[in-house]
Amino acid sequence: MSRAPLTASLETVRRLAVSKQHLAGKLPARVTPSAIVDVVRDLAYVQWDPVSIVAPSHVLSLWSRLGRFRLPDLEKLLWEEKRLFEHWTPLASIVLTEDYPLFRSLMARYPESLSSSWGSQRTQAQKFLARHGDLRRKLLRELRSGPLRLDEFEDHARTRTDDGEWTPGSDVSHMLFHLLMTGDVMVVGHRGNQNLWGLARPFLPSWVDREEVSEEGFERRAAQRALRALGTATPSEITYYFVRGRYSHLRAALARLKEEGTIHRVAVPELGSRDERYIHKLDVPLLDSIGGARWHPRLSLLPPFDNLICSTSRTERVFGFHYVREQFLPEEKRRFGTYVLPILWGERLIGRIDPRLDRERGELVINSVHAEPGAPLDRTVAAELGATIDRLAEFVGADRVAYSSKVPRGWKRDLR
Repeated sequence: MSRAPLTASLETVRRLAVSKQHLAGKLPARVTPSAIVDVVRDLAYVQWDPVSIVAPSHVLSLWSRLGRFRLPDLEKLLWEEKRLFEHWTPLASIVLTEDYPLFRSLMARYPESLSSSWGSQRTQAQKFLARHGDLRRKLLRELRSGPLRLDEFEDHARTRTDDGEWTPGSDVSHMLFHLLMTGDVMVVGHRGNQNLWGLARPFLPSWVDREEVSEEGFERRAAQRALRALGTATPSEITYYFVRGRYSHLRAALARLKEEGTIHRVAVPELGSRDERYIHKLDVPLLDSIGGARWHPRLSLLPPFDNLICSTSRTERVFGFHYVREQFLPEEKRRFGTYVLPILWGERLIGRIDPRLDRERGELVINSVHAEPGAPLDRTVAAELGATIDRLAEFVGADRVAYSSKVPRGWKRDLR
């Protein structure tokens, strides 16, 4: 018998999403390495991005959830203890080593594990691997002597196309990507912003679970990880979140999970009746209680590639917030700035700031602050925003904050 969908308000769905993303409640007083792992576990991944206009996006994502944490702890977790590792999901991301069986399932089936959303890339990967068997063997031989940067491989050179133009990559860089996806090589460290490539077998610790997970088992487990990280989600939101573009039979997997009672349909009247949205059974009690005393909102600043806003369509549909990563636009087309951080207040995205770290002057420069239509412009919110910006300045090593005149009138008194 089909169970009637649960019903939840849009506000409740937003609160659940924010809570599941570790963006509600008080920040921890002390951050241990295990707390970093716990956040990555609950998010399923944290996108890696080394651009440091203020701080790298992955660092800011963790800071927004943990507060002041030690960067050496993150480095140790990645490269010494190896409780975390860097992999493509399909974007460079920090993921859990305990999740290795999920990624190994994809690796074992690569490139057939690429779904149709990857377009022609599956066929291109098949052709490239078939055509460059000698290069594959050569790179693996070179790595037996130890890890290498891309420019340290003998055959690395940018590839010339038929029209004589140079492509930004090379056959070596393309092969390293495919070897990463097949599980033969891994990113084993960094030198500056450059990846250090090494063989996976000697890098992975002996305790790593190498369970063989079938395609069906992968889809069931990965879908649940995505759903629990998002709070509620549609099939397309699950596909986009984790592991992006790697499901071939997601709707069938969701149907089985629903039939078993592992997940439930949830109706959100404000989103319309056609919204096929699910919630995991373990989160139903939280959905029921989050509108009351268990809801403890806080203010957070989110980096451009943060998990909560990774999907622009979900961000607009669920949170009513239109977000464009303007660092990829020509300067004349930017509305809010270069490296724009959305402001999350409780379950609402109420504005954005455009910060830049001036390392020479020791200043966190706030080029502009923008409020969304209907945002609360009272002093309580302004004071909380100012305190959060001060904490960000301290975390990134700035001695002071310098505001421009571009601040909403209601917040000017506290942001100066």
